[in-house]
Parts: sequence; C-alpha cells; structure tokens
Amino acid sequence: MNEPNFRTLDLNLLRVFDEVMTERNLTRAAHNLAMTQPAVSNALKRLRETLGDELVRRSGYGVEPTPLATALWPTVRDALQQLREVLAPGTFDPATAHNAFVLAMADATAAKLVPGLVDILENEAPGVNLRILPLTTRDPRDLLESGSADLAIGHFPGVLAELGALHLQESSPRFLHQRLYDGEYVVVMRRGHPLSQGPLSLDDYCQARHLLVSFSGRPFGFVDEALAGLSRQRRVVLTVNQFFTAGRVVATTDLLTVLPRHFVGATGMEHELALRELPLPVPAVHVDALWHRQASHSSAHRWLRQTVERASILGFRADNPDAGTNTA
Repeated sequence: MNEPNFRTLDLNLLRVFDEVMTERNLTRAAHNLAMTQPAVSNALKRLRETLGDELVRRSGYGVEPTPLATALWPTVRDALQQLREVLAPGTFDPATAHNAFVLAMADATAAKLVPGLVDILENEAPGVNLRILPLTTRDPRDLLESGSADLAIGHFPGVLAELGALHLQESSPRFLHQRLYDGEYVVVMRRGHPLSQGPLSLDDYCQARHLLVSFSGRPFGFVDEALAGLSRQRRVVLTVNQFFTAGRVVATTDLLTVLPRHFVGATGMEHELALRELPLPVPAVHVDALWHRQASHSSAHRWLRQTVERASILGFRADNPDAGTNTA
C-alpha cells in the first residue's frame, strides 16, 4: 500500500468522515451535510482509497468504525473544530442562541445544579435547550469522546488521577476538568430505625445491612474502600444506580445507605429519613466538570461551563442559606 499523500487529500472528505463517525449512520450524516447518501458513500470510498482502510462497516441500521477510523477520528475532529473557530470565531450570544447541550450527571448532582441552570436559561438564554443524561460510570470519557455528551459532571477520582499523571509527563491531555464543589455524604436510614437515635458507632454501622448506590453496578464503593483500610467491612445486600431509589428504599426498610447531604432535602422524603454522620473518615468527594479538550475552542461550550459553575454556586447558596454571598 502506498503512503497517503496529504498534498492531494481533499479535506472535504474529512468533514464527511467526521459526520459519519458522529452519527454512525450514512443517511443522517448526509442530511446533516446537505448531501445525498450516494455522495456521502462516494466520499467515503475516496477516503478509503487514500488511507487504504475500510474505515466503517455496515452494522444493523448504521455503521461501525474500524480500529484505524477510531484512532483517527479524535485528531480529525479536533482539527476541524479548531478550523471552525479560526475561520468563524463568532462570539456566542446566549440571548439569541438556539444551541442544544447534553450534560451527563447523576440524579443527586442534577438535584443540586438543574434548578439553577433552568433559572439562568429562562432569564438569559431562552432559546437554549439542555438534555440531561444519567451518568452510569465513573469514567465518562467515552461519552465525551464520541460526542454523546458535551459535559460530564460527577466524582471521577480515577480519571483525574490519570490526567494528573499525563500532565506531569508534559503530555497534552485530551480531557480537561474544573472543580465545582465538594460533596458531603451522610448515613441515611428511616426514622424510627434502631440506629437512628444517638451517635452511630463503627461496630453498629458494620453490623447493619446496607444499600449501595453504584453507577457501574460494582458492589464496592468509596465507603467500602475506607472500611478496608481499617480492616473492616459492611454487608451490602442491595445495589442500585440512583440516589433517589436508594432514599425511597431505606425510607421503608431497615437498610442503611450513604447519600449526599444536600440531596436528602431534594427527595421530598426528608421527613421520613434520619441522618447520621459517617462513623469513619472518608476521602473528600469532589464533584468536577469534565470535557473534551477540543471543546475548549468553542465560545458556546465556554459559556456552558461558566453557566454550570454559576449553577453550582446557586446550589451552594440554596443548601446553605446562612452562608451569604461569600462562597470562597
């Protein structure tokens, strides 16, 4: 196979490739590009001949990328986005914009941020739409890489540790992040539970039966890691993937769970629940916004990040009405 000749490469083929990779469907890609499907197929054929790879294969109602296409796409998409920003750098105007953004977050995070986001949109960006996806992983980079979400918000300790290691190696990370707030977690049980009166001891906590909120379904969370460091363990008898479900279950059973303190009030079930401090030290639970590096070039995405940060401050004030305006 001859080496691809960049000087003769039609850069329009890369636009087609980027749209096909985004949609994973030739018909939708053709519609977005204002092209016919045969024209999209022909453009892919020319790019295949240039690169010497099939790039995509038919799969069900769409297409699936080859390993080479998967490896090429982030670089192609990043380069095209930078070109768009250089050639058409128009400033994002929230008052007249009609953008749609997709955010991935857990229900507890949404309870803190979404009311503030709605307030900001109604007053400053009435034409902007938001779609909230449930966060089902502690590593949302695939969502961001594929373009399925513009921003992921949550507790991502493993991802941030990896990005920190890349930074130390002076490598340019593909993902960037911003600290929004620190979560405080408490033990939650039904009112009238035998452990609901007085301080909760570590022995009583370990001997109880527990419900764990796990986005991945793995029955081992940050509390279990902290217990393991003390050579202790608890009995997790039920695992769910939503904080609201956890609150509903413990309100009517003798199971204990751990929830963000701010979320208890948002459930509407606080009169049914009792809160106790965790009887062991646990690492701080930081909540961060995570996004793909290429989005940093977009004024619209920059506005989105700033708006989410403002909503987190509004959420802090709602949770701490006596805190005044100083959030430092």
